[in-house]
Amino acid sequence: MNCFYRRAISDVSRVSTFPYSNSLKTSNLVRNGKTQLCFSTSSHCIFAKSKPRPKNSVLQVKGISHNLLRGKKDDPSSPSSSTSTSSVLTPPSITPSSNSHLFIPVLLKPNAETNNVGTELTGKLNKQEVLKILNKFFRRSEVKLISVEHGLDNYLFHQAFISFRRFCLESENLPVDLHIIFSDIINQAGHVDDIFPYFLRHAKQIFPHLDCMDDLKKISDLRSPANWYPEARLLIRRVIFHAGPTNSGKTFQALEKFMTAKSGVYCGPLKLLASEVYHKANEKGTPCDLVTGEERLMANPDGETPSPHVACTVEMTSSNTPYEVGVIDEIQMLRDPQRGWAWTRALLGLVVEELHLCGELAAIELVKSILITTGEEVEVFKYKRLTDLDIEKRALGSLDNVKPGDCIVCFSKNDIYSVSRQIEKKGREVAVIYGGLPPGTKLAQAQKFNDPENPCKILVATDAIGMGLNLSIRRVIFYSIIKPVMNEKGERELDIISTSQALQIAGRAGRYGTQYEKGLVTTFRAEDLPTLAELLSDSPEDLVKAGLHPTADQIEMYAYQLPSATLSNLMDIFVSLCTVDHSLYFMCNVDDFKFLADMIQHVPLPLRARYVFCCAPINRKMPFVCAMFLKFARQYSKNDPISYEWLCSHVGWPPKAPHTILDLVHLESVFDVFDLYLWLSYRFQDLFPDPLVVRETQKELDKVIQLGVFNITRLLKNTESSGTVES
Repeated sequence: MNCFYRRAISDVSRVSTFPYSNSLKTSNLVRNGKTQLCFSTSSHCIFAKSKPRPKNSVLQVKGISHNLLRGKKDDPSSPSSSTSTSSVLTPPSITPSSNSHLFIPVLLKPNAETNNVGTELTGKLNKQEVLKILNKFFRRSEVKLISVEHGLDNYLFHQAFISFRRFCLESENLPVDLHIIFSDIINQAGHVDDIFPYFLRHAKQIFPHLDCMDDLKKISDLRSPANWYPEARLLIRRVIFHAGPTNSGKTFQALEKFMTAKSGVYCGPLKLLASEVYHKANEKGTPCDLVTGEERLMANPDGETPSPHVACTVEMTSSNTPYEVGVIDEIQMLRDPQRGWAWTRALLGLVVEELHLCGELAAIELVKSILITTGEEVEVFKYKRLTDLDIEKRALGSLDNVKPGDCIVCFSKNDIYSVSRQIEKKGREVAVIYGGLPPGTKLAQAQKFNDPENPCKILVATDAIGMGLNLSIRRVIFYSIIKPVMNEKGERELDIISTSQALQIAGRAGRYGTQYEKGLVTTFRAEDLPTLAELLSDSPEDLVKAGLHPTADQIEMYAYQLPSATLSNLMDIFVSLCTVDHSLYFMCNVDDFKFLADMIQHVPLPLRARYVFCCAPINRKMPFVCAMFLKFARQYSKNDPISYEWLCSHVGWPPKAPHTILDLVHLESVFDVFDLYLWLSYRFQDLFPDPLVVRETQKELDKVIQLGVFNITRLLKNTESSGTVES
């Protein structure tokens, strides 16, 4: 080996780490029939000494034929020919793929190498010449075609080239292999296409997914969700579907099985329903615990030993604990665009001998189809409504026509406030129920309306009455049949309520066991009555698909493959690449998750903790709650406990009695902040150490809110005088 080669090896060995590679080795390269010494990083070659190459020679790097790059036909007899003519004659499409814009390039800093080995070997590069070479490289259609074969569509190719050009021009000293290639081309000893392996190497650094796309697709393969629950698959569960409309007794039958079993789990859509089952079971002598996102109540006096029965919200359902009987309420919520995944998880994952499903007839066929994949049969019991429900021939027309036992259903807070104000102006007391109220306040308003001795005989409510509250309603009056809904793209729009929603709400009238054995339903406006009658005469459309959602483990595996991607970006990529059985499932909307992920992206958190924070049940329309969520995340990142004193100082506790509707809305936000604290306290017990005292404080706040709702007319008057109303 002559001195030139010895010096080259010596110089390269002094370079600690190339930014492109973790290893450096010497090897031999057969080039035009002659063996030459070369250095190799990441299987690419660094020529220690370059010689002019004939124009028709072929250099094979990682299976890339440079004749192909130049649009020439390879010689089939040549051992270096590996690409058929057809790949040249039939170029692949270079249209950007639908998900390529989701991959954000990793920012690479210019090479900071101090050892200028490339300059010592071949001399200093002229940056203007380098720029000319790069621009010529970019314009070559053959380069773009071969890039597609390596996963670089037009968008990714352009982004990669911009980064590569900046890297080449701004680096003080280029990696030695790339420096020598540029020197070869400038000295007409190489071709512009020789840059491609180094460009591709750079592209894979800024777009790590190019090397792991197959792995990403495997991770996000959601075609067989039944296999995610191996413990449930060890059983052949007996599945009983109790199907029927509201007020048909279907849930009662399932709960009878639940309470007489040796052990059982009830999965409900609301805290109120889970709490109701918890109280009923314990009153009947069946020890039962309560588990919601924000609360744990043990029936056992020691407060620690779990009972054989548990009532929980569906998201809190365990897929590992075995029970004799399981009950899933409102199974038709499999189709819910935000929460449907929780019902799918419960349906497939409950480890029970006997599974009871309660819900609409419209869910039967989908449930049967899903359970075919588990090898389980479904027994169906159909129920009829226990009391009659009649549609009145006339609309209400005026609030003067409201009668005792009426419930006016509105779909906005403004309508709630307006209708309540007008009725109370007529000297009649009203109860008010809407989704933003604390559970205790809802129950207090329901008791006020149901109490025969109470003068309050009129209820103004949102569709929150559709589930979770036992109400003695004579007639349901739809103030409007237009409701804000979430479309398939996650966008809010106004639309006529669905048949399912109309039946659910109207069915609250004439509840079995109340003083009204017959229910009535009408509309406020005459023009809405024919539409409502048509909705109530129809059957709900059959469910087509059930919701799915990526798990923390799946997102964690994505993060391992794409370490520079944000959590929101990981979720976007997952949704874009995931494969689902579209005949049975859909991906739930993840906009709320991404909203929270973006909000705390700048906060340094471990991935698992970040994921948990972003699963918090937060109404993103409430700025105060979102602000407190961000403060919680910041405190957690500092490893500073979020104490009761810290919490009180940030929410302004104790509060003043509400003077206007806006004051009431703020108190509702504070209540939600307490809920958020409690939710986090069960997941990060060390840094949210005061759940007991926070819960007691929340009960005090509930009473303050109840007082505000009781005096809602006065609050509305004060609000009107100040000229502001909360929508």
